[in-house]
Amino acid sequence: MRVLIAEDETIIRLDVRALLERAGHEVVAEARDGQEAVALAAEHAPDLIVMDVRMPHMDGIEAAREISRARPVPIVMLTAYAESDLVARASEAGAFGYLVKPFREVDLLPAIDTARARFDELAALRAEAADLAEALASRKAVERAKGILMERDGIDEAEAFRRIRAASQKTGKPMRVVADALIATLGAEAGGA
Repeated sequence: MRVLIAEDETIIRLDVRALLERAGHEVVAEARDGQEAVALAAEHAPDLIVMDVRMPHMDGIEAAREISRARPVPIVMLTAYAESDLVARASEAGAFGYLVKPFREVDLLPAIDTARARFDELAALRAEAADLAEALASRKAVERAKGILMERDGIDEAEAFRRIRAASQKTGKPMRVVADALIATLGAEAGGA
C-alpha cells in the first residue's frame, strides 16, 4: 500500500516508516503537522494514512476529518493518550484504527490490516446502499410512467410495462431513462400525474 505518515515527532515518524517499509508498504509522504498532512493527502492520494492525534497547527483528528471529506481513505490514529473521548472523536472524524504509543510492529501491522478491511467493508456498504437507492428510484419512475400510460391509453399494467421495456430495448437506454422521459413528456398532458 501507498502510505502517508503524519507525525510531529521525528523519531516516531522514522520508526513508523521503517516498520511500514519492512512490511512491504511504500511511504509516499511524511507530514510534520495536520495542515501538511491534509495537503500531502490531496497531492499523493495515499491508500492509507498513519497519523498522530496531537500535532501542531492542526490536530490529527481535524486533519482526518478534512482528508475524509475530500477523499475517504483508511486512517490509523496514533496517540500517547488512551482516552475514550479521543477514540470516539477520532472514529467520528474518519479513523478506522487507533493505536496507543509506544507500539510495536506486531501492533501496527494488524491495526493497518484491520483499518483497511473496515474501510473496504464500509465502501462496499455505501456502494450497495447507492445501488439500492438507484433501484428504488428507478422502480418509482417506472411505476409512475406505467400509471400515466395506463390512464392515457386505457391499457393494463402489463401492457404499460411491456411498452416501457420495448422502448428501452429499442433505444438502448435504461428503463428509468425511458420512464423519466415519458413522465416529462406525458406527465404534463396527464395533469402532472
